[in-house]
Amino acid sequence: MSAASRPTSKDVARAAGVSQAAVSLVLGGKWPGRVSAATAERVREAARSLGYRPNLAARDLRTGRTRTALLVVPALTNEFFARVHAGAASVAAAHGFGVLLYPSPEGTGPATDPFASAPAALDGVLASSMAAQALSGIGAGALPLVMLDSDPATGPGTATVNLAIADGMRQAAGHLLELGHRDLVHLAADVDSWTFEIRAAALAASVAGVPGARLRTHRCALGVAEAQAAVTALLTAPGERPTALVCDDDLLAAGACKAARRLGVRVPGELSVTGFDDLTLATAVEPELTTVTLPAEEFGARGMAALLTAVDGSTPADEELPVTLTVRGSTGPAPART
Repeated sequence: MSAASRPTSKDVARAAGVSQAAVSLVLGGKWPGRVSAATAERVREAARSLGYRPNLAARDLRTGRTRTALLVVPALTNEFFARVHAGAASVAAAHGFGVLLYPSPEGTGPATDPFASAPAALDGVLASSMAAQALSGIGAGALPLVMLDSDPATGPGTATVNLAIADGMRQAAGHLLELGHRDLVHLAADVDSWTFEIRAAALAASVAGVPGARLRTHRCALGVAEAQAAVTALLTAPGERPTALVCDDDLLAAGACKAARRLGVRVPGELSVTGFDDLTLATAVEPELTTVTLPAEEFGARGMAALLTAVDGSTPADEELPVTLTVRGSTGPAPART
């Protein structure tokens, strides 16, 4: 069909028996309280029957919008962030927005502007597992900004969407303590990030509440090889071995299991291991990992929905999504101590 023969909003208005202003309100999603539900449905039906599609380019010229959002993540190599992107992109596409995925060159540190001027190229920014102050370099202060997995008490963000990270760590700790474990080690990601600080605090509080339980912390870089090296050193050090490892991430948990297997330490017979995230890796190892399952795609979707609300001029509410502990084969009763 040529451009000249394409149906226009005037055609839709004529077919629905309404004004062009009503068509604009309905198809722009701003009709509630302004036109009746029956009229809105009549407009949508007329648009469907005529095959009408709004001219987004013309609308964007009028509104000054680019219909583009930036998703900033610390890294592309982590499956969690890929899932967050999938959820965010799905919601954005449903609203005629595109998503640019930007891995910060400094990880969770300060992000540089990938454009000559981000405020001119974008309608908003969605940032996952970053500090809000790390985004000042991309002009986030001049754009709607929604933070994911970040401290809601700090930064200039329009809204924060979080996972119940602290509760997830409490669930993991409670599971191990109920199994009788009293000598636990926190294999902590050596990353300066709010999300890992929250995990450490929740774990420490959980263990401190149980008489006779102790918690030690060993930090290592976020990777399988690094975790394997750290746990090998831990398990071969003089003194009594821990009975449980609480890992900040499934990659760390996989490395821990690999170290135990190489040393002949049975998981979970002699050592229980928990992870965090529930990546594909969690069911690829043997035994499969007990881990905290994070709804990453829903997380990204909720974040993008909040950002689009902010772009439309409204104030989105802060949210916290629940998480669950998925119990598999890497945890069991604490071994008897002689």
